[in-house]
Amino acid sequence: MKKIFFYGIAAFLTFSFILVEASSWTSDAAHSRLGFTITHMGINDVNGEFKNFEVKLNTPNGDFTGATVELTAQAGSISTGMEMRDNHLKTADFFDVEKYPTLTFKSVTVTKVPKMNKYTVTGNLTMHGVTKSVVLTATHNGTAKNQAGGDVAGFKMTGTIKRSDFGVGQPSPGLSDEVKLNADLEVAKN
Repeated sequence: MKKIFFYGIAAFLTFSFILVEASSWTSDAAHSRLGFTITHMGINDVNGEFKNFEVKLNTPNGDFTGATVELTAQAGSISTGMEMRDNHLKTADFFDVEKYPTLTFKSVTVTKVPKMNKYTVTGNLTMHGVTKSVVLTATHNGTAKNQAGGDVAGFKMTGTIKRSDFGVGQPSPGLSDEVKLNADLEVAKN
């Protein structure tokens, strides 16, 4: 009888620990940036970002291994610091924001790189009506407490995609096909 009681308590404590460790997080818009870099004329990088986006992160355990990541960005919030260029990027020549108002990313796997604070994030990116598998690297910069005492975590996410894979813009000697993704994300535990 004591063994059954002991195993029951052990199972309960293990299950309780897992419940405590599992958590959900959402992006802190004031401290996050979803950016990209494209090379112009083979000589200069032009940077841009999507101003309006949200990230949701669910973790099944104490670290971020096995997490699920969902990102939604409003294509019309694209900003490169030049209004004329931004307006052109919103047209059917590039993002066609009226027809494809959002970009989404949904992770399939999140795997920790051994002995590092990095994760390999594989998932499906949908942009301009096309969905492709992409692999990103997420560097966990750390976890801290915000002013309200809540848990926050910081990540730098990077990767490279080809705009031609998504039908964004025509081939051009002036613009590289490769686009570097670079996001600085601060997420707060719900």
